[in-house]
Amino acid sequence: MGHVGFIHDKLDIKFLILYIASRLIEPVGIDVLTDLALCDEGVDYFSFSECLNELVESEHIKKTEDGLYCATPRGIRNSEICESSIPYSVRIKADKNISIYNQKLKRKGLVRSAVNQRPNGTYTVTLSLSDDVDNVMTLDLMVAKEEMAEQLAEHFQAHAEEIYNNILDALLQKYQKA
Repeated sequence: MGHVGFIHDKLDIKFLILYIASRLIEPVGIDVLTDLALCDEGVDYFSFSECLNELVESEHIKKTEDGLYCATPRGIRNSEICESSIPYSVRIKADKNISIYNQKLKRKGLVRSAVNQRPNGTYTVTLSLSDDVDNVMTLDLMVAKEEMAEQLAEHFQAHAEEIYNNILDALLQKYQKA
């Protein structure tokens, strides 16, 4: 039995890959590009891989030195021309997935954490939160063990906004009582 999806041939897959790559806010690994492109049942991994390689060879997609993929100016132009050839339902699904992924990329750039060992053997955990304009908060914490430092950094990455709001609440609590 054949594919049930709306994507039917290599040209459709190439259009879809270009459509996705031209809308991502930064270069991505093949795993991400694959996940985003497999949004239609008509796309299988082997066809996707073959089409991606052909797009790299034709210079529509660039593979960076660190193995990430992005659309070239030529790929972006051709994507704009050909996007109406992608079935509407596939574009809607791809747009939703791209939007979710771009939000994750943007948040990753705004929420940062780092763990550094001090000369005395303790660790500094640096937690930083920014908005689109500037740094909102930077907090350095000293902890005794690396495992604890890593846990703090990981928890901050997952809950930065909530932690920031809790810090503000705690700091403003005394002010509000006065």
